[in-house]
Amino acid sequence: MPIRAAPGLRPDREPAGAWRSSVAAALLVCALSACSSILRQPPPPADTTIGLAVLGVPNGRFWPDGSPDDLMQEALLAASRQAERFPASRRGPERLPPQNLLAVSGGGDNGAYGAGLIVGWTASGNRPEFDVVTGISAGALIAPFAFLGSAYDGQLREVFTANAPGDILVLPGIFRTVIGAAFGEAIADTSPLYRLIQRHADMAMLDAIAREYRRGRLLLIGTTNLDLQRPVVWNIGAIAASGHPDALSLFRRILLASASIPGAFPPVLIDVESDGRTYQEMHVDGGAATQVFLYPPSLQLARIVRQNRLARDRTVWVIRNGRMDVEGATTARGVFSIATRSVSTLLHFSGIGDINRIYLTALRDGVAFRLSYIDSAFRADRSGPFDQGFMQALFEHGYEKGRAERGWVTEPPSVTSLPPSVAPAAAVGNLATRRMAAPTARTPLPADAAGRPASTSLPVERAPEP
Repeated sequence: MPIRAAPGLRPDREPAGAWRSSVAAALLVCALSACSSILRQPPPPADTTIGLAVLGVPNGRFWPDGSPDDLMQEALLAASRQAERFPASRRGPERLPPQNLLAVSGGGDNGAYGAGLIVGWTASGNRPEFDVVTGISAGALIAPFAFLGSAYDGQLREVFTANAPGDILVLPGIFRTVIGAAFGEAIADTSPLYRLIQRHADMAMLDAIAREYRRGRLLLIGTTNLDLQRPVVWNIGAIAASGHPDALSLFRRILLASASIPGAFPPVLIDVESDGRTYQEMHVDGGAATQVFLYPPSLQLARIVRQNRLARDRTVWVIRNGRMDVEGATTARGVFSIATRSVSTLLHFSGIGDINRIYLTALRDGVAFRLSYIDSAFRADRSGPFDQGFMQALFEHGYEKGRAERGWVTEPPSVTSLPPSVAPAAAVGNLATRRMAAPTARTPLPADAAGRPASTSLPVERAPEP
């Protein structure tokens, strides 16, 4: 069954400042023209969508805002497969090794931080094998490499440091921005990003994911079903292990969809079948629903562990590809400036709320919590979205924190305001640039801090700032 990509524009590139002005003009035209739409096949009926098995894989995806039963069953099956890896004399719960769960957030080009942290973690010699890896947006592009281990560190480094902006997206001129907003479905064209995904997300990677799935490990990627306005969690291992001829294409489309910022990047249309008819679901950035995820609070892990005798040490590692601090800036008195600044504030605290939810859920279930994020010590100039020099500097910052075994806190810190020298010089622009915003200078890295988590030798920090 083919997986269809939504059409996108292929405009010429211009500087990021001109693009921000273009978006403002485009939004005005969009409002005046009532945003004409492009034809597409209808989505499946809402009451049947939840039960649809894409590519015929019944456990190929989950709805984390609904009943947790399917996800719980998948977790139990994974635990059973893990138990088979140990001799009979070692299958008692007290003999199972510690379990590590990794959640990687979105963040645009700030994803270079998480990529560097993971590669540096390998260099420290203390990076664990993750039993569960989840990813959203930029985190979705990191997740497969983190899931498959250090053998893929070279590719992870390449994705986040060796590509120029034009290797990821094409930004339009003002005329095409206006036309795209009024009559298209996105401002930018992400064909270069899809080619980048194709180059790395190949059949060898899919086969490797399938092998790890059979060992009891889970790779979960989040998108947003825009038709239903609901988050979707894709079970990449089950899709990979299905043997379906379109599994690789679907895997690539899921990665692209998870990173497709609504309005800025084209959505991804995924064909599904119901009662002999073909429908199309529209999927966009998973960050439209949640910035980072692990498992829903409705999944009572502590109770499941007790009932199924699955007690073991567990640690959840959360990587926020962004700051916890707020970035001060002067907001101009204009509709566009006020609206975009408000959206950036909404997104920032949505991400913090997601982290707090994971923390409180872990605390309830007796799971150790660790968090790493971009701290105020990092400062680097950036000329625009996906500036290669900026991403290389941020990757190295994350790498050094991972290699030197520092940078993890045991609870979410309080939100503070960055000093003027750290905050951006100009107000944040549109939704896309907000999610890729970063500070503007560079200072030395902070000193090591004390404290070690129970299930690993990596030290953690207990102060609010790494």
